[in-house]
Amino acid sequence: MTTDPRLARDPRRIDTPPQPPPPPPPLESIKHLSGNNGVNGDSGNSPAPRDEGGFKLKFCTVCASNQNRSMEAHLRLSLASYPVISFGTGSLVRLPGPSISQPNVYPFNSTSYDTMYAELNGKDPRLYRANGLLTMLERNRQVKFGPERWQDWAIGKPRLDHRDDRGSAGVEGGVVDVVITCEERCWDAVMDNLVEREGSLNRPVHVINVDIKDNHEEALVGGRAILELADMLNAAAKEERDRSGGEWRNGAGGGGGGGSSFDDRVPDIIAQWQEKWPNLPALWSLAWF
Repeated sequence: MTTDPRLARDPRRIDTPPQPPPPPPPLESIKHLSGNNGVNGDSGNSPAPRDEGGFKLKFCTVCASNQNRSMEAHLRLSLASYPVISFGTGSLVRLPGPSISQPNVYPFNSTSYDTMYAELNGKDPRLYRANGLLTMLERNRQVKFGPERWQDWAIGKPRLDHRDDRGSAGVEGGVVDVVITCEERCWDAVMDNLVEREGSLNRPVHVINVDIKDNHEEALVGGRAILELADMLNAAAKEERDRSGGEWRNGAGGGGGGGSSFDDRVPDIIAQWQEKWPNLPALWSLAWF
């Protein structure tokens, strides 16, 4: 979770600690929505996708530390039976500490949400319960093992060691159709990284930014908005697939004979979605894996 560096330079705020964001919903509500206890629960498997013609777009959600915004969206999409994975773009995972100058820092890919929860709960349970971190980590560990870094993702490599993650069914092949970032600097990092990778798979991917403030309350709103956008995109993709006789694939969704493709429709879908969510500015680009 990030802190605006401009606030540190404002003398009016030097002696005033930031107010903690409202905590995410209690863990019980997540269990109620999901119908099982998540990656460490009874079944150990992601919910099977709903049968809607056997077709679902594959999504990836991204924020800075793969903790708050991307994980709320990951949970929402997985509960709606979308194949989904999530990442962070930062160099390290950073969580608020007892002061702005004392964050809790962890490496990506190797540190579990369980480990973070145990450490923070051991340090100061009252502080980290009050600012929502423990509740957030309780949610996260019901979704997957730990935060992953976008730049370290081996695109196209099977994710066989992530079978217990929520939303893992459908993304085992290590590719997605749509990447949704939650902050413009994350969108920039994803786009720059895709350019560096040089599109070796020659597979198109839509990269969309939904700008969400990094606090628990805004993450809940953003998660709902991202799910609605996913539903709109999926409906259009399914229409293109049906129009082309079930042979649709990302980047080749035209109806033939000059019919508009899914790629052509995405900007209009985002514009329609933006009218309902004007406080969540959006960016879009077509890129390549």
